[in-house]
Amino acid sequence: MEHIKKGAVVLKAAPAAGDMALINRLTLRELKEEEVFTFRVAAADTQVDRDFERFSKECLEKLAELYVGKPFIADHQWSSGNQVARVYAGAVETGEDGVSRLILSCYMLRSGASQTLIDAIEAGINREVSVGVAVKRATCSICGADKARAYCEHRPGKSYDGTLCTVELGDPEDAYEVSFVAVPAQREAGVVKRYAGDQEKPAAPPEDRDAARRKQLTAVIALEKIKFLEEVPTT
Repeated sequence: MEHIKKGAVVLKAAPAAGDMALINRLTLRELKEEEVFTFRVAAADTQVDRDFERFSKECLEKLAELYVGKPFIADHQWSSGNQVARVYAGAVETGEDGVSRLILSCYMLRSGASQTLIDAIEAGINREVSVGVAVKRATCSICGADKARAYCEHRPGKSYDGTLCTVELGDPEDAYEVSFVAVPAQREAGVVKRYAGDQEKPAAPPEDRDAARRKQLTAVIALEKIKFLEEVPTT
């Protein structure tokens, strides 16, 4: 399982018909439209990103389901005090450019405590977002190896015979949270990813000169057992 963090961006949104019903499925009391502030997040897409990775459309569709009910926090700090909003719906939208995007709809309470953040979102100040997910498959575009499970000598961002190596992320296992951050998907911060296939190439096992002899002896012992069983008289 690979833990992935990716950059995202906040989009404008207003509650649409049916949104309050989706929101109230997550609440303990029924909220009214004037009590909530809603916004959308373009969380991920099928384009190759700065890490030379891309999500498959099937992966995004599964993440759209997994993200419903997940918290929106600040700076990836997993504490109840840092929860500022919650995801109430997810969908995959494909634009005219052919790119499929994971769109998350989020809500937060309008209150004195949240107004500063709401103002910052509406002003475009709090705009950068990072999403945290876990995927079980990372497919090399050059050889098709699953870099999450097996060694692969190809490195994302390098070209092999004129073809750029990228990694397709798929088979999502979990969606953890969405977070406001200062710099999304920064390579030097957050989770450090290391694919199983990016580890050093496994060394060849040492030559076992006695292996053939042991194999021969095992076969002889097996034959003797069969012979013994055949020779034991039945009663």
